[in-house]
Amino acid sequence: MQFNPAEMGIREVYTLMVQLITPRPIAWVSTVSKGGVTNLAPYSFFNGIGANPPSVLFCPVNRRDGSKKHSLLNVLETGEFVVNLVCFDDAEVMVQTSADFEENHSEIDALGIETAASSLVQPPRVASSLAQFECKLLKHIELADGPAGANVVIGEVVMMHVDDSVVDKNVVDISELDNVGRLGGKSYTRTTDNFELERPSVPGKT
Repeated sequence: MQFNPAEMGIREVYTLMVQLITPRPIAWVSTVSKGGVTNLAPYSFFNGIGANPPSVLFCPVNRRDGSKKHSLLNVLETGEFVVNLVCFDDAEVMVQTSADFEENHSEIDALGIETAASSLVQPPRVASSLAQFECKLLKHIELADGPAGANVVIGEVVMMHVDDSVVDKNVVDISELDNVGRLGGKSYTRTTDNFELERPSVPGKT
């Protein structure tokens, strides 16, 4: 089958894309408004970009009424955010933070989520997360305005935190990290189900 986005509604395009682009890592993004209100929300259009500079991106789409989400507004105001990775034990509360809380209402406070202070940025880290990236805004790209308009937020990673329980000789044990990935609909996956493949040698070289 073929699907032409130009002939589809935005919701149809979104649904098809999130069912096909799987699994997607989840950025559990914590921010703080200029007024000091904390915000915490998950975004599954997220990934690392590169190591020079160390950078990540997440992509908050506008709400159905065309307004920008609180995470994006806070990042644009302060230039800072934290990406908390989501382990399986945090999956339920992570989903709860996806609710559309009113402005000036903190998901962290409302749900009683324990936080830890960051080292170089103001937004707090989720204490139960096993790995976090403190980030400063490098670039915001608005791909479209209005309802469901796509935004790309690129941040430079200025500090990384990894729990000692998942690190052995500076190597992360992925099974212990137990990250959650997003699939389509209500479905999620875990990094505990994995396999290994050897990288091939260059043909003609020994």
